Amino acid sequence: MSGTPMSSYTLSFKNSVEKDCRKIPKDLLLNIFEHVENLSVNPLPHDAIKLAGAESLYRIRVGEYRIIYLVLHESCEVIVYYIRHRSVAYRGM
Repeated sequence: MSGTPMSSYTLSFKNSVEKDCRKIPKDLLLNIFEHVENLSVNPLPHDAIKLAGAESLYRIRVGEYRIIYLVLHESCEVIVYYIRHRSVAYRGM
């Protein structure tokens, strides 16, 4: 892949993300949201893992935290579902 950005994707967040962010130390949130913003340029970075049993759900790791999101290529949209600690990231999915 070249350094040229692909078409820009729109970022949106489920209501659960706000609740998740309250539990994350503030010093880590900046780094996590840098990764989230990068998804608007490259929704499938090299470290993205497709979640088993989900049509278009992916996750990326940021330290001990996981960003779980949906990619809609047709509408060029990324929807962030959860930002959670790895110990609880996959519960209730």
